[in-house]
Amino acid sequence: MRLADFILRDMGPILAQWEAFAATLLPASTDMGSAELREEAEQMLRAVTADLRTPQTPEEQHEKSLGQGSGLVGETESAARTHGTLRARAGFTVNQVAAEYRALRASVLRLWMDDCAPGAPNLDDIVRFNEAIDQALAESVTSFNAQIEQNHNLLLGMLGHDMRSPLQAIQVTSTYLAALNAGEQVSKAAGRLMRSGARMQALLNDLTAFNRTKLGLGINVMPTHVNLADVLAEELDELRAIHPDREIELHVTGDLEGVWDSQRLQQLLGNLVLNAIKYGAQDRPVRVMVTGDVTHVRIDVSNCGSAIEPAALARIFDPLERGRDRQNQDERAGSLGLGLYIASEIAKAHHGAIETRSDETETTFSVSLPRAEP
Repeated sequence: MRLADFILRDMGPILAQWEAFAATLLPASTDMGSAELREEAEQMLRAVTADLRTPQTPEEQHEKSLGQGSGLVGETESAARTHGTLRARAGFTVNQVAAEYRALRASVLRLWMDDCAPGAPNLDDIVRFNEAIDQALAESVTSFNAQIEQNHNLLLGMLGHDMRSPLQAIQVTSTYLAALNAGEQVSKAAGRLMRSGARMQALLNDLTAFNRTKLGLGINVMPTHVNLADVLAEELDELRAIHPDREIELHVTGDLEGVWDSQRLQQLLGNLVLNAIKYGAQDRPVRVMVTGDVTHVRIDVSNCGSAIEPAALARIFDPLERGRDRQNQDERAGSLGLGLYIASEIAKAHHGAIETRSDETETTFSVSLPRAEP
């Protein structure tokens, strides 16, 4: 008997074995009933049989072997994709999903070969069946990962939203304590609260911005007519208050009037300066140079210190991509490793660009922003 006919005839026993194996995938399957454990399995097997019965040219078989197949035949919405999404929502791991397909493959082939005995099974059916199962697995894992990514993004969005109220309470309370003049100990405690609140606010801003980019929304900007010299000076004053032991210089040249999102550019500058403070020489100043010409404004943030390795420099604006030394230092400092990525995205949102250069004497991040008419 050909494999497609066998699958349709023995659909019940095959699904029973699928369900029995899926029930062993704990803890995800603990609260799942028979219908949930068999979710989409019958539709998937029917799609496999349709694929087995569809003629296939050598060229199409070669494309499938390279993972470039067009999917299972006759499906308006892949049962495998739906299966992956539902398994992600049920709490399965990707390894458990892959194990389901391994078990399905083994069960079908073993039952079919037993049915064929003493005759020999059709080898072409075996090849075609493995291709179809591999295609279904690929589709299922793709939808599984997409669902997990969506869950992560939603979690980040809710976390960022829910953190704002308690963080604002911390910042307001620390400001109030600092203004009381209630003695040196209270002032020091208020200062620590203010610094911790500022770090938390920076982390939250980066987390929220990163979440928007992962959702495909990009960095939201609200440009207004501003004097960039005043905007950046205000941000640096706050950074000096948070890091009183570090020297931060500001040098301004040219006309800095233009149309930009002032809060986003403060976030950009803050991320670059904090990066320079973290990785630069502790006894040397961080220098911020802002230059305006006819068409653009340029912001250069420089620090002295060891050079960044070329391999790390090539990935420096990628999210969560850090060299080993930088990663260890970021973890000790409570950093998400998103600051430079967010700075790059803010520059892009203003139709600008950011680049970096580094040698044994100095590392400089340069931002170029086009000047817009108000």
